[in-house]
Amino acid sequence: MNRFSEEVFKGKQYTDSPLEKGKYIDCEFQNCSFLSSNLLDIEFIECIFTDCDLSLCAIGNTAFKDIKFVDCKLLGIDFSTCNDFLLALDFQSCNLSNANFYKLTLQSTQFYTCQLKGVDFSNCDLQKAVFTDSNLDQAVFEKTNLEKADFRSAIGYSIDPEHNNIKGAKFSRASIDGLLAKYRVIIVND
Repeated sequence: MNRFSEEVFKGKQYTDSPLEKGKYIDCEFQNCSFLSSNLLDIEFIECIFTDCDLSLCAIGNTAFKDIKFVDCKLLGIDFSTCNDFLLALDFQSCNLSNANFYKLTLQSTQFYTCQLKGVDFSNCDLQKAVFTDSNLDQAVFEKTNLEKADFRSAIGYSIDPEHNNIKGAKFSRASIDGLLAKYRVIIVND
């Protein structure tokens, strides 16, 4: 297996010529396009993706171990197909709309200023996850472990407390209606 360590990949287009299969350790990808490309069976360890487009990538059995995404587009990615062994992700100012995290363990994952519209978090373990200033409009939470998760500055979420574990989760008064939507109550600010 090819091994790449501490390399910087700038402005590369991997749409037509895919990224070489192998193990990428402590590498940086800056302003690269992986749009609809094949990243199957690649291992990323302690890598940073900045200003990259990974929308609609195929990531079956791809390993993401301690990976940071900054200002990236990750539209429609099916993370549920990646290798979940030692999976650790961090997202800052990313658009993950319509991504799928079904059944993944994402404890302590940081979603900072992210677009998470229509994301599927069903059956996920999101204990201690943080959704700072993130938009969760139409995101799906079903049988999701949200224990001690932080939604204080998140917007647009709708979480059914009867079908999700929200013990110790943090919410702001301003957006508490996201927990009560199914009851069709009227919340009035006096």
